[in-house]
Amino acid sequence: MGIERVGGGAGLAGRAVARLAKVLELAVAEADLSIPQYRMLILLADGSAAASELAGKLDVSPPSVTSLIDGLVARGLVQRRPAAGDRRRVDHLLTAKGHAVLRDADRAAAVQLASVAAAAEPGQAQAALDALAIWGGAMDRYRDEQMGR
Repeated sequence: MGIERVGGGAGLAGRAVARLAKVLELAVAEADLSIPQYRMLILLADGSAAASELAGKLDVSPPSVTSLIDGLVARGLVQRRPAAGDRRRVDHLLTAKGHAVLRDADRAAAVQLASVAAAAEPGQAQAALDALAIWGGAMDRYRDEQMGR
């Protein structure tokens, strides 16, 4: 997409994303999570990771990750575990309770996003949800590319 298009459709898409972020924030709050906590649980659902890896994936500082993890550990959603073969490294993984809370948050988000999509033009609700899934994949690839640099 050329730079001349940024102010048009892409600019409007940015506004839609900002508004959807609030919808998602309210949805995951039903599972007593903030957006940063939800993002952390999503990352940990893919497997355990050290704080430095999590900071890179979330594009935040390691102290921010430590603070976020501390709160999730205190709630019993995440567990710290010494890494096998490297006593200096500590891995973080979801507990059973963490998986359950993530499932609850995912359900609440799905219900809320489906409700918003249902207000689209007739026949466009599924396309709107499918487009979000496409964005999810694009963001994963973009993050991986950025981390590889």
